[in-house]
Amino acid sequence: MVKNNERASAEQEAHLSAVIDSQATLHIVQQLEKVSKKHQDTIIKCVKSRKEEIRHALLERVTAMSSAQLQDFDWQLKLALSSDKISALQMPLVNLDLDVRENNEIKSVSIEMNKEELQSLISSLEAANKVVLQLK
Repeated sequence: MVKNNERASAEQEAHLSAVIDSQATLHIVQQLEKVSKKHQDTIIKCVKSRKEEIRHALLERVTAMSSAQLQDFDWQLKLALSSDKISALQMPLVNLDLDVRENNEIKSVSIEMNKEELQSLISSLEAANKVVLQLK
């Protein structure tokens, strides 16, 4: 029973790897539209043969950006009724408190954002998540 599960898991992993490889190949071909088919095939062959090396280099570059890790977060939604410049504001604001660990030291970071800034942050985080998932 265990061997069957291991074999099924290995088959699923191989299938997933093949799907990812075919998507990567399609992406490369799309990027090389203006290049001749012969050159496309050569480039794809080179990329596939060095796939692990490229993956490793990309992971090193990503981890070199920062060793910081998010440990915890908290948020609050506020409604700003006025400011020093406008008497009737009615602007929703979010306070985001992050606990970030870097070099075994936890640092607190507080950010106040309006709706547009929050949407921009969420879009950036979703894009970053997509990149991380593609690297796995």
